[in-house]
Amino acid sequence: MTDAVRGAYKCGYFPDIRSRRCIVYAVIETGGLQYRVEPGMKLAVGRLSTSEGETVSFDRVMLISSADGVKIGTPVIADASVKARIISHARGPKISVFRRKRRKGHEKLTGHRQDITNVEIMEISGS
Repeated sequence: MTDAVRGAYKCGYFPDIRSRRCIVYAVIETGGLQYRVEPGMKLAVGRLSTSEGETVSFDRVMLISSADGVKIGTPVIADASVKARIISHARGPKISVFRRKRRKGHEKLTGHRQDITNVEIMEISGS
């Protein structure tokens, strides 16, 4: 077994072929949803009350995979956090909600747009 394959099994994820290193990732929970994140990744989460350009820390980390192996929390890992920078606040796409009652001629069309925050993952730290 080569070192690259041995490292893939050790970190719990297949390594990046070009750089021969393990891909570090974590699973975090925010706003009742879970996200798989990597350093440098940009994603949209539910609206956070922090202003743009500031750093936010996600403390509810469920899983961390690195060169040291995979750490799984019960339900969260103690002393683990994911630091992210807030890029912008925006609104998601409009969702149309159409309600109709048969044989009554009653129709109602409403819409909904979710408030979102775009963040960039800076670093993953765990015990």
